[in-house]
Parts: sequence; structure tokens; C-alpha cells
Amino acid sequence: MTAYEVLLIGGGSGVGKSTVGWELSELLRRRGTAHCSMEGDFLDQIHPAPEGDPDRAAITERNLASVWANYTALGQHRLVYTNTVSILDLPLIHRAMGGDDPIRTTCVLLTACEETVRERLARREIGSQLGVHIARSRRAAAVLERDAPPGTVRIATDGRSVPWIARRVLEAAAW
Repeated sequence: MTAYEVLLIGGGSGVGKSTVGWELSELLRRRGTAHCSMEGDFLDQIHPAPEGDPDRAAITERNLASVWANYTALGQHRLVYTNTVSILDLPLIHRAMGGDDPIRTTCVLLTACEETVRERLARREIGSQLGVHIARSRRAAAVLERDAPPGTVRIATDGRSVPWIARRVLEAAAW
């Protein structure tokens, strides 16, 4: 039985999860470290939400399980998974990755002050959703800080380069 490794990168909107995830994947590629990456936000993009699944957790789990099965069929055993609340979704993620298979999990919570988040989101959100994303990010950051599992590694992203942050995340995972 193969031991799987999953690196969960969580944090409110605007802290740099996706950007750091891509940089981390590039760093791992340059080191020759086999891995796969998933952006969790893409796993539940369906409207309307499936009947009986208003928070879209079931469709997220189903899609994660399908993609992970494809990756493992190709011999992968390491997953970098970015999503706002990924560090709070351990049971869902473990079920999607096979349930009974051993999984070594590293949880990383990226943080940023409200000013940094507002600045980043203002550059990214060019449509009508800026205020919504700022409010959602503030709420998510509070919940993540309060409910992060024991052992979660916290990394502040304010004023730090993406490569620097990615190296700290990789150190946390010890890959």
C-alpha cells in the first residue's frame, strides 16, 4: 500500500494561495519531485448547486476523488491542494484520496493583514465582486484562525515574495 502525502494550503481570499501553489509546483518540478496540484475552487464550480448539496461539498469530494484516481493511476502519491478552507476539510479530502490508505497531511494557513488583502483583491477582482470577496475573506480568516487543526503551520504573506513563501511551505511539508 502506497503512503500518500497531501499538502493543504488554506487561507482567506487574497492571501496568495493559488499563486504560492503554482510557485510551489514549479519549485518541486525543478527539484525533480513527483507531485500533482489541484486548485480546489475549480472542483465545485456549478450553478445551481446540486440538489441536496447546497455548500457543494459532495460535488467537491466526487470531483477530487475522480481527479486523484487519475493521478494515482499515473503513479502519483503527492498532492498540493489549495482552497480557502482546505485545512478544515480533512475528512472530505482523506475520503476522496482513498479513505483507508495512509495519508501524511501537512496543513499550511497563509495569512495577510486586511490592508494587504484589500490591495491584492482590488488588483484581481475587476468586476462587481470586490466587496463580496473582501467580506468573505475577513470571515474566512477568522474561522480558519479559530478552527485550524493542531500542527497547522501559519505563514504571513505580507511583504514577502512568492518564491520565499513557497520555500517556507515546502519546508513545512518536508518533501
